[in-house]
This record gives sequence, structure tokens and C-alpha cells, in this order.
Amino acid sequence: MALFGLGKKQKKGEEVQGKESPSAVKVLGSGCASCNQLEANTKQALAELSMDGSIEHVTDFVKIAGYGVMTTPALVVDEVVVSSGKVLSKDEVVVLLKKARGLA
Repeated sequence: MALFGLGKKQKKGEEVQGKESPSAVKVLGSGCASCNQLEANTKQALAELSMDGSIEHVTDFVKIAGYGVMTTPALVVDEVVVSSGKVLSKDEVVVLLKKARGLA
């Protein structure tokens, strides 16, 4: 039964009614130097790939734990954790973004 949208499976890329569209790329972390470095490297990678440069930086530990991440910084692409516990270089982020978007 899909009363009020409950029980209805969401298709990939489909927005949930009443909620904002999630940012495609997120950095999870407290805002420490490592987290900020991962965010900077990710912005450089997005620019290199000519992708939208908006990144959401999630600092709420309850939300971070909701992704199953226990060590930060972590990188999330299209709601999938692609890395955690490591500051990725720009080139490493480029590879992960290409793989996540089916460009590799």
C-alpha cells in the first residue's frame, strides 16, 4: 500500500516528496583539518571533471553514524560511502567520482 507515499519504493534519482534533494557529494567529518583538506581536494576534483562543485559538509555525528561511518573524514557520492578514514588526494577523488558516475 502506498498511502501518502509510504511503502512506495523510491527509484534511483527520484526525489522524496517534502524533502530537499540531497547533495550528490558529501564530506563527513567534524570540521577538523583532515576533513577540510578532503573537502578542498574534492572541490578541485569536481572542477577538473567539470562537475557541479557543490559539496555538503556533514558535521552531525548522528547523521555520520547513519552512513555507517566510524572513522572520518569520509566521502559520500550519490548517498554511497566511497571512502572513510583517509584524506584522499585530488587524483584519488577523481578516480572515485568517475567510478561512482560510471565514467571510468
